[in-house]
Amino acid sequence: MSDVAFDRICDAIVTGQLAPGSKVRDSDLADQLGLSRTPVREALARLIDTGLVEAKPAAFTRITPLHRADVEATLAVLEVLDQLAVRTGVPNLTPDMIALMRTANDDLAQAIKADDIGSALAADDILHGVIVDAAGNPLLKRLIQQVHPQIHRIYYRKFSSLRGWQDALEHHDNLIKLCAAGDSAAAAEISSQHRRFLGGLIGELFDIDEDGSTDPSQ
Repeated sequence: MSDVAFDRICDAIVTGQLAPGSKVRDSDLADQLGLSRTPVREALARLIDTGLVEAKPAAFTRITPLHRADVEATLAVLEVLDQLAVRTGVPNLTPDMIALMRTANDDLAQAIKADDIGSALAADDILHGVIVDAAGNPLLKRLIQQVHPQIHRIYYRKFSSLRGWQDALEHHDNLIKLCAAGDSAAAAEISSQHRRFLGGLIGELFDIDEDGSTDPSQ
């Protein structure tokens, strides 16, 4: 039940149902989820480890606000992890894995047309997950999985209109071609370039927020 609580609370944070900066109580969440308080408390402790929740003893437990510096730090970590995954995973890719990446990119295209960010993120995860699995590094996979919810929350809050995702399709096409050719160095470089491109778009959106349109922590 702790895993159930973790997944459902994490999803609520990622999609914005639990807004950045909002305070939470384990009793209220337990009632909402129809669970006892123990698995909810355990889930919140795990979410603190992921950085999605923060707590001050005897004061508050709240959803971690979105701050520009934290977002930039998270993206920097993901870029490094992604580079390692691509460099070590590409040599192990099979034709079936390449085919799965192409299917995932087709699914991403359909999600963009439907303006369905949930399906878009799922397709993007599948595509990149193929490379991560091919890398065969359990620790690397765990680290990337730990960072993903934070990245997804950023995309939900800052890319609700899927801005910038059309570029992702072209990036994925080029990435898949390089992967099929076995060029791990070039594939790692193009992947890093795309991460930096997305980081730039997110930075622009924080700039817009800071001009006074909305609270940048939201």
